[in-house]
Amino acid sequence: MLPSNAVRSSYAIALANEPAMAKFVRDIAAALEPGDVITLSGDLGAGKTTFARSLIRYLAGDETIVVPSPSFTLMQVYDLPRFPLVHADLYRLESPAELAELGFDDLPKEAVVLLEWPDRAAGFLPENRLDVAFTLDPQRGPDHRNIRVTGHGTFAARAERIINVRRFLDTTNFAEAKRWRIQGDASTRSYERLTAGDKHAILMISPRRPDGPPVRNGKPYSAIAHLAEDVRPFVAMSNGLRQIGLSAPQILDAELSSGLLLIEDLGTETMATGDPPAPIEERYRAAVDVLVALHRYHLTESLAVSPHVEYRLPRYDMDALLIEAELLLDWYMPRLGAEITPELRKSYVALWSKALQPAIDAKPTWVLRDYHSPNLIWLPKREKLQRVGLLDFQDAVMGPGAYDLASLLQDARVDVPEAMEVALLGHYVRSRSEIDEEFDPRSFVALYSTLAAQRASKILGIFARLDRRDGKPQYLRHMPRVWTYLQRALAHPALVSLKTWYNARVPAWKA
Repeated sequence: MLPSNAVRSSYAIALANEPAMAKFVRDIAAALEPGDVITLSGDLGAGKTTFARSLIRYLAGDETIVVPSPSFTLMQVYDLPRFPLVHADLYRLESPAELAELGFDDLPKEAVVLLEWPDRAAGFLPENRLDVAFTLDPQRGPDHRNIRVTGHGTFAARAERIINVRRFLDTTNFAEAKRWRIQGDASTRSYERLTAGDKHAILMISPRRPDGPPVRNGKPYSAIAHLAEDVRPFVAMSNGLRQIGLSAPQILDAELSSGLLLIEDLGTETMATGDPPAPIEERYRAAVDVLVALHRYHLTESLAVSPHVEYRLPRYDMDALLIEAELLLDWYMPRLGAEITPELRKSYVALWSKALQPAIDAKPTWVLRDYHSPNLIWLPKREKLQRVGLLDFQDAVMGPGAYDLASLLQDARVDVPEAMEVALLGHYVRSRSEIDEEFDPRSFVALYSTLAAQRASKILGIFARLDRRDGKPQYLRHMPRVWTYLQRALAHPALVSLKTWYNARVPAWKA
């Protein structure tokens, strides 16, 4: 049962007609996550089942799907594209104890549950849920509904976000758009593809990042690692990348305070193909050419967000590089049963501090930081460098350009064969040597290997953390690949001391 002092957020909405109800259904559908519980309250005939039927059909992408009222069967289960959905009607329930007899205890964790007549389950409702209460208003018309939306627990902030997104969209050309959730990344951001007639756009929902607990010198991890706190860095980098002729999405509309951006839809054609996906070498080569071009510029640290607002890119300093590398100690090694003593951490940090000094000394450029296949789109109708669409750069910093090349050629989500990695690294080195007489190939390759090893160490820690802390075990399937990349990087002669340390102390990944 929800404690009396629990967090909640509540607001009223008036729906004048069926089109307004359809828009509300789209708003709720876009906000749903696997495992959500939505309770539907209101008198008989107030619109609960009508709402549920519309929601199920919208999520199914099929307006003809049969959605009977579960008044007599009590529960209907639908296998929908994003998640299974359970529609239950508790009106005929005589006791909350009967919930177990209905099979509620055996529902898959990823199922979304729509629960009509939740008062019949008093004392058994989850703390985190969304309640939608319906009230008829016949004086305003037969289809008019007054809606009270209440988010309980962790759903409180999401409930606020639903109404904020609606208010934002109503100020744009996409107020009536159809909305589809896009598979997101490992962050708290979410994305939707919007279609309104022949117009298309991407809605980026990126609420301000809350500070985590202090982990070092009174600062949270995000501050030390220079992770973006809001959407201003994304807007600034999009503007900057477009100004030098690269294909970052245009910002169509923005509400910076709420973390809402409407951006250009660059499409869905990826850099890899097949199942499992394999890299398309032509496209990866084009992505390397983008980095060659980017790294020849003398790039400013200060970028415009809007006419009177500037954003200054942080430096990829030693503290940031080290705290990322230490994720291996914090999450990966404990995941495999290794004990992390103060002496072990001290020796690890000392080795990495020495190895990373060339990265600090390197000529700084824009480091997009997540320059790999999930964040790159192939644009075959554009020419030359503009064929590579850039998506994810809000955590950009000023630092060594070799980092983004390592991110691309040791793609954490796609197996890049070692021969392809070597060939494309060679392509980058030759291209840079042709246009920059001060470029030192030997030093660059050593720096590339160092940053590849640092990044692989970080990612092993992040994926272990996503599993253990955030309940996202799906990232563990990438661990064998990242472990292989780490061994490739550590094979460089410049990293012999680190390789010896890893061989002696870091367990190989095993599921």
